[in-house]
Amino acid sequence: MKKILIVDDEADICLLLKKFFTKKGFEAVTVSNGEVAISHLKSYETDLVICDFKLPDYTGLEILQKVKIINPKTQVIIITGYSDVKVAVDALKKGAYDYVTKPLYPDEILMTVQDALKQDPGEHYEKSNKPAQVSKTEFIVGPSQQSQTVQKHVSLIAPTEMSVIILGETGTGKEYIAKSIHKKSKRANQPFIAVDCGALPKELAGSELFGHVKGAFTGAHNDKKGSFELANGGTLFLDEIGNLTYENQIKLLRVLQERVIKKVGGTKNIPVDIRILVATNENLKDTIASGEFREDIYHRLNEFRIELSPIRERAEDILHFAGHFLQSSNQQLNKQVEGFDENCINALKSHHWHGNLRELRNVVKRSVLLCQSSHIDTSCLPAEITDGSVLKEGSMEVFFNGTIPGSLKEVAEEAEKRAILEVLERTNNNKSKTAQMLEVDRKTLYNKLKAYNIDI
Repeated sequence: MKKILIVDDEADICLLLKKFFTKKGFEAVTVSNGEVAISHLKSYETDLVICDFKLPDYTGLEILQKVKIINPKTQVIIITGYSDVKVAVDALKKGAYDYVTKPLYPDEILMTVQDALKQDPGEHYEKSNKPAQVSKTEFIVGPSQQSQTVQKHVSLIAPTEMSVIILGETGTGKEYIAKSIHKKSKRANQPFIAVDCGALPKELAGSELFGHVKGAFTGAHNDKKGSFELANGGTLFLDEIGNLTYENQIKLLRVLQERVIKKVGGTKNIPVDIRILVATNENLKDTIASGEFREDIYHRLNEFRIELSPIRERAEDILHFAGHFLQSSNQQLNKQVEGFDENCINALKSHHWHGNLRELRNVVKRSVLLCQSSHIDTSCLPAEITDGSVLKEGSMEVFFNGTIPGSLKEVAEEAEKRAILEVLERTNNNKSKTAQMLEVDRKTLYNKLKAYNIDI
């Protein structure tokens, strides 16, 4: 019997979920705050955690990080309200399996839980310990010029041994591009190992990347191969490379220079033959300027660069990908939804898509689940899409002091800048409190301050 821990300070939600999952054959336990949840996780084996993003003592991200330290194999699903969607999507790259928006639909959350428990428990923490089988139908190429250009670059760079930096926002398909490069390379029949550096707890990152020898630290009962050794002969994909600690950046530089690794606690050099691909949603030049990322590593990795545009800048691709996700959702849910009605199409095309393709896929899957006719209408879409799909007349002029912006990106950036300035004013320019209120880490806040030329 699979064991689920439900963490939410709303007693009604806890009771509802506990009864529902108990009837479905799970062993469900509920707690109302993060401290009790952490204590429970240390004492009892838990397969999956369902955690509200806003708790009295912790955020969902903080609980997620502690779960991955206590037991990296435990899956985590975040429950979030409308205003938290962007942050929750960001949590996916830190190791969460998925997020579910309120109001909760029993069938939807059950499907998410079942998918999470079917998956290899370590996949989000270290995405693969075995040679990857890259699905031919996992993703499709969009018709936009940007998508076509990216595919040309993939075909050009794949047969070489050059290192590649893949840039793009969360959910733009960076790992898919890395898999495509591997699949078209001379190493296609060798391992493809993907590691999310943002999901690696600092205490375990060295062991996960480079391996350890028996007795290297408390709990190291056996020798362990790290991701570099597992990828030997093939391709290693380091996602969110900017999150590597400085210590592990030094070790990475040694691998790049000498093509050898040394396990934690070990004394022997182990030669490795790997191609390294990396990805980030940050501006690495900014992190270099702030001293958080080594410039020598950047230049060694930046032999070729592929930039992925956000889906909102590729309007032609939105319906193309939505149709693809519709077909795959029909297969998974055993439904026969034929398409989207006109109002739904307009809403999809107008949405900002903070989570890009990942958010689009989740929205389409949820809509297929809720659809009771041949075509999806706006009643099947989440509130954040229908409420934000059309700006009221004159609102853009007021928001921009009479000047109409040139793109949706400009709208989002102006809104983000104003939100930061407002919170800074409320906190008397206290950066730590500002980051906490905006539910971002200090590093993200500093990057935003620099990007928007906010000098405090």
